[in-house]
Amino acid sequence: MLFGKKKAPGKKTYDLACWKPVVRCSICTGEQAAGFKEKATGRFEEVMLIRGEGDMARFLREYGLKPEDVTKEY
Repeated sequence: MLFGKKKAPGKKTYDLACWKPVVRCSICTGEQAAGFKEKATGRFEEVMLIRGEGDMARFLREYGLKPEDVTKEY
């Protein structure tokens, strides 16, 4: 069978010991990007662009996070 049912995507994971969830905000444009920052080096890995509350809710839901777990950086 070529076309089957699409599998429901599972929760995405990240390494809690090495990465922390961050929303990076631009002071000039107000653009927000959600992702993870490596604790050791400070390297930021962007996951998605946040354009509104719906995008932020999706980011939290996909990674099983609570709003208080995510920090904002400018």
